[in-house]
Amino acid sequence: MSIEVGSKVQGKVTGITNFGAFVELPGGSTGLVHISEVADSYVKDVNDHLKVGDQVEVKVISEKDGKTALSIKKAIDRPEGQTPSYPQRQPRQGRDDRQSKDFRSKGNFKPKESFEDKMAKFLKTSEENLSTLKRSTETKRGGRGGRRG
Repeated sequence: MSIEVGSKVQGKVTGITNFGAFVELPGGSTGLVHISEVADSYVKDVNDHLKVGDQVEVKVISEKDGKTALSIKKAIDRPEGQTPSYPQRQPRQGRDDRQSKDFRSKGNFKPKESFEDKMAKFLKTSEENLSTLKRSTETKRGGRGGRRG
């Protein structure tokens, strides 16, 4: 029996992995419910929501190369236009009135460097690095009056 994409069927959970759950469908075929399709809320561990042997209603999302993708959360009937409700985030405690976007302390304010200042600083450090590198390679090669034998 072939299962059509978009249809809702009853299935039995046969295995649970860290990325989802395998569900045996009518007709003996097996599909996968990805962890993101298990519930409307965030699922950290599939074992918190399903157990092997559970009977679940699933919706067939897709079938490709013999692999069937299933969804539990899309199998739930909701009135038209209603979206799943997610828990509201609570503001963190102990933040007092530090909600402004300026995180710099007022005493350590330093004006931004101009492009020319940054370029001058870069050229200076670059020249220093090159001269140090040149000096160290010349002494290893025996240059600048080194012994020639």
